[in-house]
Amino acid sequence: MTPKAAIAALRALGDPVKAAEMHKYHKVDRPYLGVANPVIDEQVKSWRAEVDLEQRLALAKGLWKSNTHEGRIAAAKLLTQARIRPDDAGAWALIVSWVPEFDAWAVADHASIAGQKRLVADPTRLDQVARWTTSDHMWTRRAALVMTLPWTKQNHPKPADLAIRDRVLGWAAGYVTDHDWFIQKAIAWWLRELSKHDPERVRHFLDRHGADMKPFAVKEAGRKLPE
Repeated sequence: MTPKAAIAALRALGDPVKAAEMHKYHKVDRPYLGVANPVIDEQVKSWRAEVDLEQRLALAKGLWKSNTHEGRIAAAKLLTQARIRPDDAGAWALIVSWVPEFDAWAVADHASIAGQKRLVADPTRLDQVARWTTSDHMWTRRAALVMTLPWTKQNHPKPADLAIRDRVLGWAAGYVTDHDWFIQKAIAWWLRELSKHDPERVRHFLDRHGADMKPFAVKEAGRKLPE
């Protein structure tokens, strides 16, 4: 499967009316084919079965380079896997290469989910993510929080995981005075997910930093806190 053939397959499954609606909704100027996510999932599943890891990386690279909305979503989905054997540094490096090109939430989130899997597989990669927190590119700063969401979800985290949790909360604390909507939403997202498993850390964060956050973000961050 080549990137050109993959895009042609997606285009054949598209709907021009839906494509126009998607363009209007996502508000980013790039080609839209009008293909729903479940259909992309089916295509990616079949492609993954046809290729080895090296070929899959090449396919993902080409799909991303196409700059079509569905192509970039499919590229991310090709690399969204808990175990990639071997856990090739090439998969992580490819995801990292995409981060400076993030420009819309849907594509960024799908690529960040792929990144989550590679970070959990090798948490030493968080040292690289830490450098994103001072980027001039808003989507790169946001990705540091979205890619680390797995560390909000453990009920019984190990000491090393607690250290990562506190490290990312430190990044979030450095973001609170950045009132870009997407940054505030990402802070709230991280805190809301964490509140389901570690409410005291969230309360402590909001007590210290809530006054510097946008009101909607404070409300969203505390929405799942137990009474």
